[in-house]
Amino acid sequence: MRRILVAPNFLGSPSAQSCKGKAKMQASELPRAVAAARSTASALDLTVDDAIVLQDSNRLVLRLMPCDVVARVAPIAYRASAEFEVELARRLAETKSPVAALEPRVEPRVHIRDGFAMNLWTYYESLPPREVPPADYAHALKRLHAGMSQIDLTTPHFTERVAEAQELVAIRDNTPALVDADRELLTNTLQSLRRAIGELGAAEQVLHGEPHPGNVLNTKNGLLFIDLETCCRGPVEFDLAHVPEEVSEHYPGVDQELLRECRVMVLAMVAAWRWDLDDHYPNGRRAGRELLTALREGSPWPTLDVVWGRLGSPSPYTGVSGPGAVDETQPPSHIHD
Repeated sequence: MRRILVAPNFLGSPSAQSCKGKAKMQASELPRAVAAARSTASALDLTVDDAIVLQDSNRLVLRLMPCDVVARVAPIAYRASAEFEVELARRLAETKSPVAALEPRVEPRVHIRDGFAMNLWTYYESLPPREVPPADYAHALKRLHAGMSQIDLTTPHFTERVAEAQELVAIRDNTPALVDADRELLTNTLQSLRRAIGELGAAEQVLHGEPHPGNVLNTKNGLLFIDLETCCRGPVEFDLAHVPEEVSEHYPGVDQELLRECRVMVLAMVAAWRWDLDDHYPNGRRAGRELLTALREGSPWPTLDVVWGRLGSPSPYTGVSGPGAVDETQPPSHIHD
């Protein structure tokens, strides 16, 4: 049985790989963001002599050494998002859910300094082997869903993410390279599936939002999920539409019809994001074309990992692939005193 390749290391707070390729922080802001993180950690009695850049997108993710803390730093405009992540992580910890933990040596909150909002997280080394059995992956995701079902927290509905994709497709200035036939395909697919899934009336709960292998670590504490910024509310099948088929096969009680619908919708959503003028996903247009091909070919609908495999490149979960991803062909950058 095929084993699932998970993330190579902890990439700093919840942020391994998103299906969206987000713009980088302005270069002029990077020194200030790093200085803000170091100052904040030092003020909390954490020793910082070195800052290793793990990821640079709209949020900067740093590994601070030798205290070995991960700082996720964003412009103050992201304060609400950062506060949401902290609150969600705190509540999930109370349910013993398999998620990365906030840094236990400091108060679990968002820290504000010099125009930046940041939160601090535990750093995890991923244990070998990175390939994990699908059954273990499914069990961890089931545990995560069980913990999330106990949380009473206002979250976006998954249809809001669908609506974002629909808006991208509808506004030509945002997706100028998308030809009319492909625009029509995505428009019709997203509209019809959003309606069809709603009509099925499935039970809904808090979800991870993108529990793909790039957001899973194999640690000494077991499999842990990272990247909580995509959290939303919907049927568990929406989460399962992001994982390899072998994983969903081991997840109990799945509505197979709903899973198929969600899988197609996720393909269409990710395809829409790849044609966004501001998309920064590596080889995004090539991936977008492959996703459109998968939609046109029809059933049986492939999972995202199968589509990436058709590109003839390494797994997107091992290289640069959106916010929080690390290019393993390049060493992380260090920022010293």
